[in-house]
This record gives sequence, structure tokens and C-alpha cells, in this order.
Amino acid sequence: MGQMKRLPRTDSPSPALKRVRLISDVLDNAIPIPGTPYRVGLDPILGLLPGGGDTIGAILSVYIVFEAARLGVSRDILLRMVGHVIMDALLGVLPVLGDLADVTWKANSRNLALLEAHIDQPEAGQPIDRVFIVLLVMGLLATLLAIGILAAWLVSLLFRWMVGGF
Repeated sequence: MGQMKRLPRTDSPSPALKRVRLISDVLDNAIPIPGTPYRVGLDPILGLLPGGGDTIGAILSVYIVFEAARLGVSRDILLRMVGHVIMDALLGVLPVLGDLADVTWKANSRNLALLEAHIDQPEAGQPIDRVFIVLLVMGLLATLLAIGILAAWLVSLLFRWMVGGF
């Protein structure tokens, strides 16, 4: 099968790494909370959209995983990154608690840190098989879709309960 090639190491960040940093920042840290050292991004704001906001944020997070694969991170790191995205999406299903978790969990920042650690000290090893990358991304998207469907179903149950009948 085709192998993903590692991009050459340079002292300046690649355009892909710059895009990953931008997306991570927008999703996790773009907006300062006045009077505090804390920042939030669009991810917790998207999470306020009932039934699918967290899924939209998680799908945007898939891009970071994809670019990390292109930049040559190991399977283990990719699986950790996928775990962060899935955990973020699962936590987001919980009303109110999920929104608080989005503010603190910051899956994209965690994944960026893993990617930057890899770039600072790349591991010796084999490039990742393209089939693995495709299956990983497809599996992640299918999982996120299932989480989105679960969230929409829970919102519809909550709505029916609020209007007085199951």
C-alpha cells in the first residue's frame, strides 16, 4: 500500500503547521475572557447549538488529525489525537456540563501540543500507511456522526419532555 511521506524538517513552520495552529487557536483559544487569564474559542460556542454544534466542532478537529498524519506523526500519537476528539464530542453531548468541559478540555490544543512535540523531536520509524490514515479518518467521521445523531436524539427527547409528552 502507499506510504505517507514525512515532510522535510525545516526551522520555519510549514504552511500545514501554520493552518493547524490557526484552527486550534480559533476553536480553543480565540476569545479572551475579560478580567481572567482564560481564553475560549468557537468550540464551546458551537457546543451551545443543540443537537449538532459539538459535532460541527469535532468535524473541524478532524482536520488537525489529518494534517498530523500528513506531517508524519506515529500511529500511537494519531490514536491519542483521535481519542481527544472523540472525548470532546462525547462530553459535548452532556447539557451544560458538556459546554463547561469544552472550555477546559481543549482537545485541539492538546492535539497541537502532540503535533508540535513530534515536530520538535520526530520519532524514527516507518511512515504511516495511507490505508490506515483513510480508515482512521473515516472511522473518526463515522463516530462523530453517530455522536451527532445521539445528541440530536437526546435534544428531541428533552424537547418532547419540555412540551409535555413522550
